[in-house]
Amino acid sequence: MVQNLVSSGVAGDILVESGEDCLQEEDSNYSQIQELLHRLGLEGKYEDRLTKESFLEITPSVLHPEEPRKEQDQVNAFMQRLLTVDYRARYISVKAEPPATKSQKLTSGDVFGALLAESTSSVQNKTLHIHPMDIQMAVFLCADPFLQQSMVTKLSQCQYAIPLLVPFSTEIGFHLWAMCQVSKSWRAIDNSDKKVKNMSLPMYQAQTHMVAFFKMGSISSSKSQLANSFINEKHNTFFHRHCPGSSKSRLLMDGVVEIAWYLPSGKNTDYFSDCVAFCNLHGDSHKHEPQRKILTELASVNVVFLSNLDMDNSDRAVVQTLCRSTTPLIVVLTDKEDQNEDAVFKIGERKYKLALKGRNQSDVSAALRRVIRECLSDRPAIFIIKDLVKHKELKLDECSEACQSGKKAAEQILTFLKTEDPSRVKNKYLPCQGELWHEWCQRNKDLRRLHSNNLETEKAQKQLEMKGLRKQQQKQGFSELMGLFVGSLRSLSNSGKRYFIKWMAIYLDDFTSDKLSAIHQQYDEKWREVLSLKKTHDKEFSNTDVKIVKTEKLQEEQSNLEQISRKLNAATLGLEHMLREMGQIYEASVSSRAGEQNLSLSYMPGLAADLLILGHPMELMDGDAAHVPLIWVSAVLTEVINKLEDKRVFVLSVLGIQSSGKSTMLNAMFGLQFAVSAGRCTRGAFMLLVKVSEEMKHTLKLDYILVVDTEGLRALELSGKATINCDNELATFVVGLGNMTLINIFGENPSEMQDILQIVVQAFMRMKQVRLSPSCVFVHQNVTDITAGEKMMEGRRSLQDKLDEMTKLAAKDEVCDAECFSDVIGFDVEDDVRYFAQLWEGSPPMAPPNPCYSENIQELKRAIVYRASQTNGMKLSQFKLRVDDLWNALLNENFVFSFKNLHEISVYRKLEEEHEKWTWSLRSAMLGIENTMLNRVSSGNVEAVETQDLVREMAVTMDGVQGAFKVFFEEDSEKETLIQWKNTFQKQIEHLHEELVNDAKRKLDYNIQQKRLRKSLDEQMVNYEKTLFEKSKELGLKCRENQSGNPKGAKAEFDSLWREWVSALAQNAPKIEGVNISDDVISILTNFSERCLVYRQTESKMYNFICTADYNDYVLMKWSKYNPFKLFKSLKPEDQRSIQELISNVIERTTKKMNQFPVSEQGYSSAYIQEIVREVRKLVQDFRPRDNSYEFKKEFFVDLSLYVCKKVKDHFTKLHRKYKEANDPLFYFEKKKEEYFKVFEKHCQGAESAAVLGAQICGKLKDTILQSVYNDTVTFICVQMRSEPPFNGNRADLEKHILKALAEQKGDKDEKFKNFLMYMNQPKVHFEQFIKDNVKEYIAAENPKAAFTIRTYIEKKQNSVNLAAEKAREEVMNKMEDVNTWMNIFSSSLVDKLGDTRVHLSDAIYKDITDCDVLVDFLNIELLKVVEELKGNLSTLSDLNMEKFRESPDEILIKHFCRCCWVQCPFCGAVCTNSQEDHPGKHNADFHRSSGMIGWHVRGTIELCTDFCTTAVASDKSFYPEPDSKTSVPHKKYTTAGGRYEKWLISTDFSELAYWKWFVCEFQENLENQHKKKYCGSGEIHSEWREFNQSDTIAALGIN
Repeated sequence: MVQNLVSSGVAGDILVESGEDCLQEEDSNYSQIQELLHRLGLEGKYEDRLTKESFLEITPSVLHPEEPRKEQDQVNAFMQRLLTVDYRARYISVKAEPPATKSQKLTSGDVFGALLAESTSSVQNKTLHIHPMDIQMAVFLCADPFLQQSMVTKLSQCQYAIPLLVPFSTEIGFHLWAMCQVSKSWRAIDNSDKKVKNMSLPMYQAQTHMVAFFKMGSISSSKSQLANSFINEKHNTFFHRHCPGSSKSRLLMDGVVEIAWYLPSGKNTDYFSDCVAFCNLHGDSHKHEPQRKILTELASVNVVFLSNLDMDNSDRAVVQTLCRSTTPLIVVLTDKEDQNEDAVFKIGERKYKLALKGRNQSDVSAALRRVIRECLSDRPAIFIIKDLVKHKELKLDECSEACQSGKKAAEQILTFLKTEDPSRVKNKYLPCQGELWHEWCQRNKDLRRLHSNNLETEKAQKQLEMKGLRKQQQKQGFSELMGLFVGSLRSLSNSGKRYFIKWMAIYLDDFTSDKLSAIHQQYDEKWREVLSLKKTHDKEFSNTDVKIVKTEKLQEEQSNLEQISRKLNAATLGLEHMLREMGQIYEASVSSRAGEQNLSLSYMPGLAADLLILGHPMELMDGDAAHVPLIWVSAVLTEVINKLEDKRVFVLSVLGIQSSGKSTMLNAMFGLQFAVSAGRCTRGAFMLLVKVSEEMKHTLKLDYILVVDTEGLRALELSGKATINCDNELATFVVGLGNMTLINIFGENPSEMQDILQIVVQAFMRMKQVRLSPSCVFVHQNVTDITAGEKMMEGRRSLQDKLDEMTKLAAKDEVCDAECFSDVIGFDVEDDVRYFAQLWEGSPPMAPPNPCYSENIQELKRAIVYRASQTNGMKLSQFKLRVDDLWNALLNENFVFSFKNLHEISVYRKLEEEHEKWTWSLRSAMLGIENTMLNRVSSGNVEAVETQDLVREMAVTMDGVQGAFKVFFEEDSEKETLIQWKNTFQKQIEHLHEELVNDAKRKLDYNIQQKRLRKSLDEQMVNYEKTLFEKSKELGLKCRENQSGNPKGAKAEFDSLWREWVSALAQNAPKIEGVNISDDVISILTNFSERCLVYRQTESKMYNFICTADYNDYVLMKWSKYNPFKLFKSLKPEDQRSIQELISNVIERTTKKMNQFPVSEQGYSSAYIQEIVREVRKLVQDFRPRDNSYEFKKEFFVDLSLYVCKKVKDHFTKLHRKYKEANDPLFYFEKKKEEYFKVFEKHCQGAESAAVLGAQICGKLKDTILQSVYNDTVTFICVQMRSEPPFNGNRADLEKHILKALAEQKGDKDEKFKNFLMYMNQPKVHFEQFIKDNVKEYIAAENPKAAFTIRTYIEKKQNSVNLAAEKAREEVMNKMEDVNTWMNIFSSSLVDKLGDTRVHLSDAIYKDITDCDVLVDFLNIELLKVVEELKGNLSTLSDLNMEKFRESPDEILIKHFCRCCWVQCPFCGAVCTNSQEDHPGKHNADFHRSSGMIGWHVRGTIELCTDFCTTAVASDKSFYPEPDSKTSVPHKKYTTAGGRYEKWLISTDFSELAYWKWFVCEFQENLENQHKKKYCGSGEIHSEWREFNQSDTIAALGIN
């Protein structure tokens, strides 16, 4: 460690003494410096440098501030205060208990003796506290270059001297890089014309006079203290021996040259008329000769301090040289007393002597200032800091490779710009962000304010113009300047980029400073003229002519001011403009279709993301265009997320009047570097990331604080423009972005306060209406007396009153119910209002920052961090979406209607996906439970099922779903957003669970009831089975005795006798006739209408197309009731839609009634058809046409009835077949014939009874295994289909696949159009049919996996049977029971899996079998045959018989996907995409359609509308809510139309919507024929629509 410090460490670097006489002193200094670094905790920090980022992190000390308790805490405390511009940073000391006062033991009255006695305490071992300047210099020397630069900048802002020359090792460091960001502003008086000039320069290149201070030997007075009196008598610019915390233990300041400046304010009270630099060499200048020589060479005045004139030879030689020099000299003798009346005594030409002893300090200071002023008056200002590089003995702090590479790259750009006029650079080299971008922004805003008759044509034209502008931007491409800039960013390392950006900022400021200074001067002069004219203009003039002249003059001067403002804007060139150009080049690249494929510029967002991560502000809103470049911002934020991961941030934004100190406040609070300058401040909005330390992440649950700084409201540059609108947009934008917004109010001007409060309140009210909940804190800056408690209370009360007043006004504009500000936002006037002291402690430019201001800043920062700890902030991805949401909504005139929370929509879609999984888990589990319970019912094991039984069976699955639900809502990364839907979805899951249980119980109760009803029939069946078995056995034995060797003859004999047996048995059995529902339908309809009409309509088959028909063919038009001579010609589109709604209602009502008939329990009855037809007739008769303008023909009722009855017929036929299978003995006997033939055959062959019984059991098992395989297969099919498109998403995803299928239809165009119409008019019916068709296709297709799975199911059943047989055999053998017992155990074991497997034979059969082993062996043999037969019969999915499923796959999938919302948009017919039937909130659709598709047209014309409702809601157009409406409603306020309109949320969407544009063009003629209207006039189809082809259409669906 010691060796490292000697070779390269700080301790070694600070030592500058040389010569043998100094070795001992050097060793002593070295050990002291070592100890100092150890005490400060800075060991090793010279190698592993301190960084600015480490001090900017949010640490626990923010929430729990305290004075440093250990010396190691002083470094952090010093830096925290310095970075927040608190000049008391130098006065930090370790908080320790004061030592007890020591006293000698004295006798009473010996006080005088004690006074005379010397102190006996030893100071040898006493450890002195660390000198404040040692802390500053230790940190500076251990800091990396960027922290050094920041320290120097902050020291300068604190009006402290900054290190210019710092000795280390044998060299002297010149910290030019660290000084580059130090800029000062002052007002100088030109001696030639006495005019005041505003000056603003980076001080490293300012040409000034310089006064050098140094001492020789030891002096009794403080040189630095006296120097302070020339700069600011009230502030210790140079630290001196009398400052708090000073001690004799100073180690690191000797040889350091500090520099400070006096800056005049342009007043008569100024000490000097122009800027003057003061350089102070610390320590004995005799020991620091190089520094002294440099100073004396460059100084305009030298001030040397001596104790007296008794000097050694070397000091005398130095003074003698100074006296001979032409440079003015002031010699200050600190220990010499002079009797002269004048404090300063002239000893030669520009040579002066001053004796301090015995003189008044104030008089001395005044005298010296006068002398220095005189000396400077005729001396040229030659001192320029950057010229110090000429001194070879100085080591520049720019020697690192990264610094040099960054500087070289920046110099290359500056060289390129050197000959250019700053005011023309942006137009020439940054063309993409100029007029082209501004025009694009205007077109983009115009898109939201369409007003022509044909909105889509106007929109297409605007979009075409926007594309053209983007193409022009693309043509501009990379200028040479941008090529150099981007090339440098790509080639440099991260460290090199940091240097490059800093150098670029420095050089660009240098490049534009002269031009900007001149324009600022013009602007200030013109502004004063305008103010003067305004004052006189506001007065009343008796002479009207004079008043007119004054008004014209004012307008002319305001116009001139605007012109100067434009010049100022043109000449302003900074890094933000370079990065803005990058953004526009990138946006132009990706905005075109070709650009989407072009990845050549995909690296650009990554470059900007790197800069943001490195601490450079990123532009969110372009202040010049008043626009957010969304594509660019989103791309950069995406890259930030890729690089940092999706970190959680707390967004802090700030709002306030221009030049109210917003950026200054943020910079002081977080040590940031937002641009600050009076009169020309932040434009637009910028953001920066402030890192949260690792130890604070757990407390805050945040990774960063994202700070958003904004352009001032009511900016002077925007005067004369739509300032109020811009302010409202900006306020709404940043308030919506922020988790917290600081409302900055400068001073206590009531009118200014009222203006900003109105804007802010309106912004917060908008947030409330779109369900965003930011918080706010009001900051009153520049308050004169923040200690007056009563005044503050009054101020808070007044603010509360103003806020409430503004709330009432804003509530009227925003149509919101709010009476006071607390109705809008959670607001505590005590905690959420802060009062700040004045920023400056005195008058600028020499005033230091007010420490009270810094205290206020820290208190506010603490409150912000505490508030952040109480929230969850948002993820960067959420922030990205929030930017998108807010800006898109702001582009529209009605923010609340237009706001679309993309993040919430995304999270809701994610929730729907999870909900779909949960519901499927419940549904599939219930399928399995139903199968098991039905098996138990069929076997007679269960005679009653209670609800709690099913709940208990579902408990494991339900617990799993609820557990997954809980985990999802409590642990998902979006849990804060999800919480709002938790109760709703929890209830929906519970409701589904209850519905599934009730549905299952209904099915089971029905089966139990059927079992009971069939009890006598089942008993008869058992007897029949026994009889048939005995007869088959008897016949078989008889054939065996006859030894008939002819199998065909035996089969014929069996068939003949079988018919006899069945006929005999069936005489007493109930008979169930077949049905002909088609005949019943025709027969019943003839009771309601003419027979010939019914037959004609039936044969025509036209009823199949009633959902897509032109209903003009079904109606008779009537005479108008308002005009008896006017006959309505044809149906209007709204009439067509109302008839479609009638048909939908009829289908829904009759389907419900159809499901209520007990066909499964009692069989079919023609009365059911009669009920259905009656229901149709009633609904048709109750229908009331608009204006009674038409009536239905009889054909309508007949066709509608036929259409409904077609669906009813299929349903009833299926149910009746199942009823017959379960209750018709003849049907049952026919099924059993093959089984009993085998019995006959076995006996013919002389088989044992065990073989016969085994065959009987396997005959029974064949049916139960088959049914069980069907039960398992239906679940498999559903799971497999749900794992692949189109069923692997939610209902919205399924709809995309339906649209894809419709677009890809083959065949006749009219047929294709009818399918589209069915989808548009009866979406639910079309969805159901689509599912059915897909299930059929899936089953019909080759599917090796499904075939293998079915074989596996069969084998599993075989295995279950084998296990049950073995189990029964073992129990029988153990208990010595008979075969009957074996049968009971065997069948009971298979109940849950296979249902009733028992065979009913006579007891004699069982008695014949004495060996269960033989029975099991025969069973296995027969089972193997059954299994092979089943495998052969079910070798593919297509072998499945859909009627054998208890519930078919399509029925299950329809239940799963189609129990959702089917409400259609009143404007275009788009279906609500919400997956819940009775969902809360408004209806919403992802993709709306062209309104002309459902017949919307221009009233009184035949012109169909091409408008999309998502375009119309942003336009100035109006609509008539109903055909007979007398007044129209603006589209922007469509919800005010009430009824179905207010139930929809329709957001603006300017995407291409290629699918429906293609559809309209493809089927234009069909649509026109359908609606009897034309796409003409204002409804003419734009030519761009016809460019879309089928592939574009399908691609637009976005199917993954």
